[in-house]
Amino acid sequence: MLGIFLRRILLAIPVLIAVASITFFLVRLAPGGPFDADKAVSDQVLKNLNEAYNLNAPLSEQYFDYMSGILVGDFGPSFRFPGRSVTELIMTGLPVTFELAIYSMLIALFIGILSGVTAALKRNTFLDYIPMSIAMIGICVPTFLLGPLLVLIFGINLELLPVSGWGQLPGDKILPSLTLGFAYAAYIARLSRGGMLEILNQDFIRTARAKGLSEKMVVIKHAMQGGLIPVVSFLGPAVAGLLAGSFVVETIFQIPGLGRFYVEAAFNRDYTMILGTTIFFSFMIVFFNLLSDIVALWLNPRSRDT
Repeated sequence: MLGIFLRRILLAIPVLIAVASITFFLVRLAPGGPFDADKAVSDQVLKNLNEAYNLNAPLSEQYFDYMSGILVGDFGPSFRFPGRSVTELIMTGLPVTFELAIYSMLIALFIGILSGVTAALKRNTFLDYIPMSIAMIGICVPTFLLGPLLVLIFGINLELLPVSGWGQLPGDKILPSLTLGFAYAAYIARLSRGGMLEILNQDFIRTARAKGLSEKMVVIKHAMQGGLIPVVSFLGPAVAGLLAGSFVVETIFQIPGLGRFYVEAAFNRDYTMILGTTIFFSFMIVFFNLLSDIVALWLNPRSRDT
């Protein structure tokens, strides 16, 4: 397992370098600059700003300066928030985004595993058709459509839940978490059903039943351990996707998280903030993918040889 871990780490390094390099040059190719949106300033002031942020240097020099800074954990200063570094802004928004991701994942796991396991045990019944139909809808409906729909129903029409904010009013975390987690619950439900159906047809399940074990013990002790391995493998990219995809939900519900900083940076051409958050999200994707692979190998040792 150690060899697999080291191999994945070595493969992740060039991926992160490629992401940082491509993002660096793409943001430089975008029309305009970080100070174009400001009110009209003199040419001398604009020149001083470019010199202060090293924007007047050749592009190759800017690139190598930035990459050398990344190696020591320095993402540079923010262009839109004077006096604050990108690292500081990331650490400010990350706790909120991470909390949103955790709540969304808990909702996704609870709904997804419960629906998927039930559908597998009650195959070809209404307890199979209804959850899987809802799961298909969840996969097809994007968060930017689901969020306003939930706000309209539960926030405006029924007036049951707050429609914006985070931690300011009771219940204001429910709609954002449900919006972000619903699609992942749908994926987990389908993965759970498929994995459970495959395991339930194995010989060792029939042997366990023949020994007189109750159906509850067969499912919980034997079937779920192997049947949920696809879900465990999916958790890594799912958590990373929740972190990286939260910017839509944070914008809809006015949540002061990292995703909202990312959107503002894109509109304001804050080069360093765009680069810093992109690299950070890429690192999260690599890290959680690696973590889920390790857990999946631990649950299924036979896959270590593949």
